[in-house]
Amino acid sequence: MNELYLPGLAPLAAAWAARGWLALLAFTAAVLVVAALRRPCRRWFGAERAFQLWLLPPLVLLASQLPHAAASAPLPPLVYTITSAAGTVAPQAGVASGFDWRVGAMLLWLAGGVAVFVLAALAQLAYRCRLHGATPMADARSRRPVLRATRIDVGPALVGAWRSRIVLPADFAERYDTIEQALILAHEDAHAQRGDGWWCLFAQLLAALFWCHPLAWWALAALRHDQELACDAAVLRGHGAQRRSYANAMLKTQSAAFALPVGCAWSPRHPLTERIAMLKSAAPNRLRRSAGMVAVCMLAVVVAGTVYAASAPANASIVGAAVSEYQLTMKLSANDGHAGQQGDWRMGLCMKPGETGSVRVGDRTIDATPIPEGDNRLRMDLVVMEGGKRVAKPRLHGALGETQHAEGKGYALDVTPMAGCPARDAKSKS
Repeated sequence: MNELYLPGLAPLAAAWAARGWLALLAFTAAVLVVAALRRPCRRWFGAERAFQLWLLPPLVLLASQLPHAAASAPLPPLVYTITSAAGTVAPQAGVASGFDWRVGAMLLWLAGGVAVFVLAALAQLAYRCRLHGATPMADARSRRPVLRATRIDVGPALVGAWRSRIVLPADFAERYDTIEQALILAHEDAHAQRGDGWWCLFAQLLAALFWCHPLAWWALAALRHDQELACDAAVLRGHGAQRRSYANAMLKTQSAAFALPVGCAWSPRHPLTERIAMLKSAAPNRLRRSAGMVAVCMLAVVVAGTVYAASAPANASIVGAAVSEYQLTMKLSANDGHAGQQGDWRMGLCMKPGETGSVRVGDRTIDATPIPEGDNRLRMDLVVMEGGKRVAKPRLHGALGETQHAEGKGYALDVTPMAGCPARDAKSKS
């Protein structure tokens, strides 16, 4: 029985499976929308507006998790279909041993997310360790603290999110001329003013949250790339006459040899060819940038609203009020021939909360009593009788629409509770 396997985690795992599918589908849809629109948006409205498209994934994730006005079923139709299929293909050996696959999946997901977060933290710590011995540059014209590193392969970069620092390479004064130095400081200042350090931190957290999703890692790299292009565009709005010097500064800067998860460094993941090509193109005027802002805001509202509406339950009219009846759909699998023959039987019971119903297969009788637990969850007290003798008394807990499993000597039982009774006393042999 699944309640014997980490019973404290079973309800949490069930809720995680329901909400996790919603989050996964919403995140996938949002990233695909951004992937389709980022280049056209950059061409029509500029790189700064294209970067703002990355507001969609967090907004859509939030919309998918918001509660609805009416009490809702745990899963909308599409998600219920997916989770039901996942439960069908779950390894039967795991079920037989009392292992709830949702608990295992949740623990695996947690372990992977923690591992990704720890690796990112270690990479950030390693970068900061390379700043040991860095000295402040009092003469640097920047609103942020500026440090000169002791190595030529560290910087230029904005390091950190909270109390961020601008880091310059040891040969900064020798490698760049005066105009190029000013442009590089303006670039890193723009990163700080735009809050790009916080964007990087949040993107790393999302990558840890969806570590097993390939699109999460593509999105992380694409966001960092769009971030650099947007920062370039912001700098050129104030230094448009110095495009050649800006391009020369890019060419003189070495690609970052060390990972900087939270911060902005010149990196191979930001192709210089595309950045330099942008320098040659005309920047969008104020009207186009304003139109782009309106378009991005409207898109965010439409997409987030669509996801919120799609996450509404299919039977909200049934469960919006107090549930007066429950249907328990049961599948009994006999593997000892005790009920007359081996095979599977499907049965249905319709009863009021607290009422006991019975089904009979051969000389095996199953009594079931549904007990509401709140928040669309149900406790099912079962009694299995054979030859007039009680042989098992399993107790199952779960959300409406979720299949729960119990088993004993010679039998296995799957029970799916639903609100209302669309089919009364349905009994068919398969």
